[in-house]
Amino acid sequence: MNWLYLAVAVIFEITVAISAGKANGFTDLPWTISTLISGAIGTYFLSLALLTFDVGVGYAIWTSIAGVGIVIFGALFFGQCLNWKKVVGIAVIIGGVVGLRLSGAV
Repeated sequence: MNWLYLAVAVIFEITVAISAGKANGFTDLPWTISTLISGAIGTYFLSLALLTFDVGVGYAIWTSIAGVGIVIFGALFFGQCLNWKKVVGIAVIIGGVVGLRLSGAV
């Protein structure tokens, strides 16, 4: 169940980043509300996941997977550049997450 909580937290963290980007410095009220609510929900599910994950490992996995998701969503839906350097960075992040998982700390 902890992985499900972490997955939900990642989805809401991606939503936070997208909403914050659209909020125009918190001047666009609907996107601002989306940012704040998504942040609260994501943090809640992260806290549930951290009941069984080591805090540092769970947080590292959460931010890493969300970061990769944000880059991919940006490339797919917002016309942001996804060059080979970003792909290499994503591969390194995924390798780090796998390494944390294999360390038995999760």
